[in-house]
Amino acid sequence: MKFQATAIAGCVLVEPEPRRDERGFFARTFCPEEFATAGIAFTPAQINLSRNDRRHTLRGLHFQDPPFAEAKLVQAVRGAVFDVVVDLRPESATFRHWAAFELTAEAANALFIPEGCAHGFLSLADGTDVQYLMGRAYVPGKAKGHRYDDPAFAIRWPHPPAVIAPADLAWPAFA
Repeated sequence: MKFQATAIAGCVLVEPEPRRDERGFFARTFCPEEFATAGIAFTPAQINLSRNDRRHTLRGLHFQDPPFAEAKLVQAVRGAVFDVVVDLRPESATFRHWAAFELTAEAANALFIPEGCAHGFLSLADGTDVQYLMGRAYVPGKAKGHRYDDPAFAIRWPHPPAVIAPADLAWPAFA
C-alpha cells in the first residue's frame, strides 16, 4: 500500500498496489502492520456499508465528539464518490479546512479520516456502495453533523445533491 499525506492533518489517502494477472487483480486494502509503519494507529471495531442507489446522493457531514469520536477508513467498493473531510479540531493547523478526494471501486483507493473530522460524500454513479472501517463502534444518540452547504466551510461540491436525507438538511451551521 502507498500512503499519501493530504492537506488535512492526519488524513491519509491509501492506494493499493494491485498484483495483476489474467484473472484481474488482488490488492491489500488494510493491514495493521503497514498502517502502523505509516504512523497510523488504527484498529477497526466495526465495518459499515452505505448503499446509494442514485447518482448525486449526498451523505454528511457526519462526526461524533470525544469520547465517542471515530476514525474511519472509507472506500468505494462499487461506483465512485466525491469524498469530503472537514477538520473540526480547534488545535489543528488545518482547523475548518476541507479536502476532497475521488474514491472509485476501479482504483480501489481509500481514505483514512482521523478522529475529530467531519465526513461526507456525494455519489458519482448510480448504485454506489461505500464501505467504512470504523475505529470505534457507533454510539446511538451521539451522531452530530453540519450542513453540506455550510458557508463556514464553503465546500465546492461537483454537483448539487439529487438525494439528501432530511436529517442531513437539518444539521446546524458550524458558527
